[in-house]
Amino acid sequence: MSTDIKLFSGNANPELARKIADRLRTQVGPAKVGRFSDGEINVEIGDNVRGRDVFLIQPTCAPANDHLMELLIMGDACKRASAGRITAVIPYYGYARQDRKARPRVPITAKLVADLLSAAGMDRILTMELHAGQIQGFFDIPVDNLYSNTLLCDTISRTMPTENAVVVSPDAGGVERARSFAKRLGCGLAIIDKRRPGPNEAEIMHIIGDVKGRTAIIVDDMIDTAGTLTKAAAAVQAAGATEVHAAASHAVLSGPASKRIDESVLKSVIVTDSIPHVSPGPKVRAVTVAELFAEAIRAIHHHDSVSRLFD
Repeated sequence: MSTDIKLFSGNANPELARKIADRLRTQVGPAKVGRFSDGEINVEIGDNVRGRDVFLIQPTCAPANDHLMELLIMGDACKRASAGRITAVIPYYGYARQDRKARPRVPITAKLVADLLSAAGMDRILTMELHAGQIQGFFDIPVDNLYSNTLLCDTISRTMPTENAVVVSPDAGGVERARSFAKRLGCGLAIIDKRRPGPNEAEIMHIIGDVKGRTAIIVDDMIDTAGTLTKAAAAVQAAGATEVHAAASHAVLSGPASKRIDESVLKSVIVTDSIPHVSPGPKVRAVTVAELFAEAIRAIHHHDSVSRLFD
């Protein structure tokens, strides 16, 4: 890897940053990301970045506000140190669910965060599995939105039976994702029709498709409180599925999520390490996205095409 590249990480997921650096045969640069006594974030970049290609690796996971501010301040520090180009590598883009005005007098926070990143000096965004692909249009700078489908499908093929499997979308909005999984795995497709009465609440209605006597694999972009997932799993089992598994790109796992998964009918849950977790539970298995992001960083740095990674 060229010496012109510089990788830095905040406090959100330093382990993933280290894995990415290992695959690029380089190291994460020294950056002090600390706090003043009143809680203000203080950043000091320890390497010369003048004219360098800088990649700031930082998912904006919980605590989302702290990690977002760390990323913004690191970007400002690198901009003021005359970095040649600054790419924000955001494996999990927080606030992505607030991407439209679903009700009167609510913000579009995904757009606000996009504006903040640009104002902080970011020249490019590299992320994965945006909650809505249209969020790329909120930016006036290039955005590369990677997908974890291949990685998750390979893991599913190795760890669970797929000969008589059906991929299940937990809602109508996830049909395109589920169809992609079904095509890769060579199995059927089903859809859960649900009604959401409030935030983080989901009421399962009925299942479109045949799951009776089959292994069901529920796929989604994220698992937050796991309410939707566990209710979907129970509904699929009630409809006759012999086993229920799940796969998701981002394991937010907030509040009672881990307990709900442990107590659910789910046999296993496969996620990525875009968000770090100390103890996600015995049913949850994380696979790394380090190679995917390393390849994307390598391509961006050498001005090669990144589109081959979108498959």
